[in-house]
Amino acid sequence: NSPEFITKHRARRRQARACSGEADHHEGMSSDDELDPTEMTEFQKSKDNVLEDSRKVFEDVHADFCDIRKILLKFQEWKEKFPDSYCDAYISFCLPKLLNPLIRVQLLNWNPLEQNFTELGEMPWFRAIEEFSGAKTIPESR
Repeated sequence: NSPEFITKHRARRRQARACSGEADHHEGMSSDDELDPTEMTEFQKSKDNVLEDSRKVFEDVHADFCDIRKILLKFQEWKEKFPDSYCDAYISFCLPKLLNPLIRVQLLNWNPLEQNFTELGEMPWFRAIEEFSGAKTIPESR
């Protein structure tokens, strides 16, 4: 949002409060991120279009190469069958770059500010990486 838009938006809200007689407003306590219904509809439409397009990104990719768990299983097989080759290829450095686009697509609709959001640790891709890396969940000390 441009500074002019924010200033106009604040002025409209201030005028609306004055007309409605709202007296308990404290300056600085409102959000400049409040959208009017038209802007909210446009935002939702744009968001829906992005999510729809994201579903098409991997539609022509074989299932073995767009599923993080299946990809990691292939690397696990390589690691077990040819440990020297696996180590020489520096796979641990390559995996983040390889998995990055797959994870980003899955996180497009994730919003930690929503009330009922999914924890990262509960997401299937996170669990697959955790299993692959051999990470153990450490019990919380009480």
